[in-house]
Amino acid sequence: MENWPHAPLHWFKQAGLYIITAATYMKDPLFGSADDLNDLQDLLFDLARTKAATLHAWSFFPNHYHLVLNSPTQVAFLRDVIREFHSISARELNKRHSTPGRKVWFQYWDTHLTYQRSYFARLNYVHQNPVHHGVVTEATNYRWCSAAWFETTAKRSFVESVRRFGSARINVKDDF
Repeated sequence: MENWPHAPLHWFKQAGLYIITAATYMKDPLFGSADDLNDLQDLLFDLARTKAATLHAWSFFPNHYHLVLNSPTQVAFLRDVIREFHSISARELNKRHSTPGRKVWFQYWDTHLTYQRSYFARLNYVHQNPVHHGVVTEATNYRWCSAAWFETTAKRSFVESVRRFGSARINVKDDF
């Protein structure tokens, strides 16, 4: 089956690790305040906890985000989690900004990570994304990113292994 030319297809056919990238409508920086980003991050943590999805990495920005997470079940699980995350976050943001009905999210892209090298490279990519976008010079200083959490909770050898994986050649939608 050829890819649908108007939107990305979501091939959540099996349980496992996925990288998700989502963008706001028209790439507008709708989550422009610290409170907006805090609420977005907190909502993701709550949903991951209640849905039993394991987060491996995250980075939130005013107009997009990246996640690496584990889907414990197949097919509809991840699609439903993302749909709920987008629905709740859009309603809450629009309520806070007094803009009812405004379109917040545009699309999201997903990739099933089936190889360890691919997982490590994307884990590093998501952790280093605030540096990639020029927001900070050290990813651990960006509070809406998992880099600091990763460095303090993962084994030092794992952190060093992930850091060695370059992410310049990986294919992640990130023209924000």
